[in-house]
Formats: sequence, structure tokens, C-alpha cells
Amino acid sequence: MTEEHPFAQYVRIIGRGPNLSRPLTEDEMYAAAGMIMRGEVEDLQLGAFLCILRLRTEVPEEGLGFVRAVRDTLELPANPPTVDLDWPTYSGKKRQLPWFLLSALILAQNGVKICMQGTEGHTEGRLYTSEVLTFLGLPMAGSLAEAADMIRATNFAYLPLRVLSPKLQDIIELKSIIGVRSPVNTFARMINPFSAAYEIHTVFHPNYRDVHLETSQLLGQGHMAVFKGEGGEAERRPNKPVLVQSLRDGEKVDEEWPPMVEDSQTEKDETLDLDRFKAVWDGEVEDEYATNAVVGTMAIALRLMQRADSIDEAQSAALKMWRDRARGLPGLAA
Repeated sequence: MTEEHPFAQYVRIIGRGPNLSRPLTEDEMYAAAGMIMRGEVEDLQLGAFLCILRLRTEVPEEGLGFVRAVRDTLELPANPPTVDLDWPTYSGKKRQLPWFLLSALILAQNGVKICMQGTEGHTEGRLYTSEVLTFLGLPMAGSLAEAADMIRATNFAYLPLRVLSPKLQDIIELKSIIGVRSPVNTFARMINPFSAAYEIHTVFHPNYRDVHLETSQLLGQGHMAVFKGEGGEAERRPNKPVLVQSLRDGEKVDEEWPPMVEDSQTEKDETLDLDRFKAVWDGEVEDEYATNAVVGTMAIALRLMQRADSIDEAQSAALKMWRDRARGLPGLAA
């Protein structure tokens, strides 16, 4: 008789059918995710595990266990920096340029210490943050220690998931094999390697907002915001109303943000021209949609970080930052 693989129990718990299966507890997911991170799981088991969770939708206790296991693997520097805002970027853009990146860079110019962490290449036809940073001549961190140094020096660091957690990057890249995104796309956004006081999340499917909120609560994250962003990234769609759901001191708060422009229809940007992206930054091209996307995204971040007492005040402060921006960022060609 063949001895059962130790991981089989976790597949069985979630996969025994509608009447017998159940979600994993925090401790069960912590143990299961620990095995995954250590490479102790067969490929067939991992694929089955991920697909079952995806079909059923993850629960917050599973998110808590998974994130705890991932954090256990991080090699943090001895003296990590104080980070204000953790900003995950995991979707890539296909309809609009990544205007949220300009939002983050302007916030960094204004003293907000940001760790942007994310992935790339898992879905064909998308433009990823790492590609844009490379085009702009801005460096990416090669380690957590390097990210810490960059944050201290410039208030901004981009930490690729392949550096933060190579195992999670490998799992995300399984999308081309199993055909669907995995729960890692949700849970990886919550790693928050430097324990930033604030997190900004986004979802493509609105029904995932509760998973983000409730998992963050269980993780003890006092302040975070989640909303349906453009293309799945944390970017305000200025022509649409947006529900921003937040944790403030651990308590849930909902705010309805009205559209910033009247036109509700926005055409897809077919070219995603990075020369135009830089030209908007440099002030050589005026683009109403882009400006409002940058300003609106900054406003959500400012409101989250309690640097504005209302939506209007946040948007006014963000607009001033946009108008006063310094175009010559370190590493950004003039």
C-alpha cells in the first residue's frame, strides 16, 4: 500500500465535494502554505489545491494562514525602514497606461515612503510596472535590503515578487498552465514586507473586496483601502464612481467617491505608448483622463493615510501635488 503524501490531507479537506469539504483553518493553511513555500508539494497536488481554492473563493482565515507562512520566509534587513504605504501591483495594464505609477512617484516626492511590490509577465498582452520603470530609467530592488536603502534614499522602491518570494512568482506563472489566476494573486498583495502602516489594495472582481478587508483585519492591519481599480490595479477610474472600502483603526468604513469627469465612456488606449506616458509626466502633453487618474489615485491614498479630512480636501491636495511636481526624478531621463 502506498503511503499517503503529507500534503494530501489539505487537498482532501477542501476538495471532498459540496457536502464534506470545508475551508482550511488558519493553522491548517499555515501548515499547508509552509509546505508549499518549502517545495514539499508535488506539482499535481499544488495545481489541484490552487484550482479548488479558486473555484470556491478563499476565506479570510485561509488568507491569514497563507500570509503568515510567506512572511516566515522573508529575509528582512536588520534595520528595516519605516514605510508609510505598501502598494501592491499585480495585474498589469491593457486598456490604459499605468497612471497610478505617477501617483506613487509624486507622493514619494512629497515625503510618503512607499514600497511598491508586484509581479510581471503572467498574462500576455499586459504592460507591467517593471517594464515602465525600466523605460523611465528607474531601478528595481534586487533584495529586501536594497529596497530598504532605496526607500531611505528616495522614498520609493519597487520590489519584484521574484525577489521578494521566488516561490510565489513561480506559482503565479502557473496561470499559463492551469488557465486561471490562483489565490496567490490575492494573498501576495497582503505580504506588506516592511509592515507599512497603510496598504492600498485593488480588485478586478468586486466580490473579492471582503476577502481583502477581512483578511487584513485578521492580520492586524489597522489601515488599508480596497476598491475596484482600472484593469485590476490601484488606479482611480476618473469617469466612474468608486466605492472605497477601508479599515480605519481596524474598523470598516465605506465611502462613495463621485466621478471626476462627466464622460462615462473612455476608449481603450490601443498603443499604450510609453513615450506619451513620459510626455504627460513632463508636461509636454495635456491629457484630461491621465491627469484625473493620477490625481484621483493620489487622493484615495491621501485620504487613506489620514492626510485629508474629506474627499474634496484629498482631491485638492492631490491636484496641488500634481501641479507642483518636480519632473526630474532620480534616474529619470530629462
